[in-house]
Order: sequence, then structure tokens, then C-alpha cells
Amino acid sequence: QVHLVESGGVLVQPGGSLRLSCAASGSIFSIVSMGWYRQAPGKQRELVAAITNGEKTTYADSGKGRFTISRDNTENTMFLHMNNLKLEDTAVYYCNAVGTDENGSIDYWGKGTLVTVSS
Repeated sequence: QVHLVESGGVLVQPGGSLRLSCAASGSIFSIVSMGWYRQAPGKQRELVAAITNGEKTTYADSGKGRFTISRDNTENTMFLHMNNLKLEDTAVYYCNAVGTDENGSIDYWGKGTLVTVSS
């Protein structure tokens, strides 16, 4: 079992910057990749960025050039650095970890942290 806790969501003005954190605990050894997803009101949850154990990163088009995903494996923490925030970045941001066991892959989710971009 993997437990994920997000933090860092706040109210920020357009053009501002923010860093989200996701602290992982539990069966860390089973994690093969981690990522950030977001869900805006009335919309489906969507991928923002992902990073594998090999540090390969993937970004949604919406965040390319503005967002950076990273991991600190010594602290079992993942980050999402967000720059030049836009109104449409307002959403609940969720931390995701993909783990594996004898039955296959498992998705773990945090409870989310709210990012509000508003003037």
C-alpha cells in the first residue's frame, strides 16, 4: 500500500508561480512511476505531468514550457513547479503513483490540493 499526501495548493494571481508537493509513504519500493493529475469543476480528471523511476518525464500540452515535474527520492517526495499560471489552471491537483505487485499494476491517489488562479 502506498499513501500519498499533496500540499502547496493556494490562491495565486495569473502569471504567478507555485510549487506543489506530494509525499509518499508505505510500499515505496513498488512504485514505478508517479504523476500529477488535475480536475477542474465540471471536467474530467486529466494528466498534467508524469515521471518514471528512470526520470523520464511526460507533459500535457497545457503545461509544456510552464510546468516542471521532479522527484526527490531521498525524501520520497514529488514536486510540480508551475510558472506563468493561467485562470484555466484552476483545479484540484492530485498526486498519482503506479505501483506493481504479483497481480499487476495498482494506481494510488492522494486526496488532492486545490489551486485557484484568480485576480
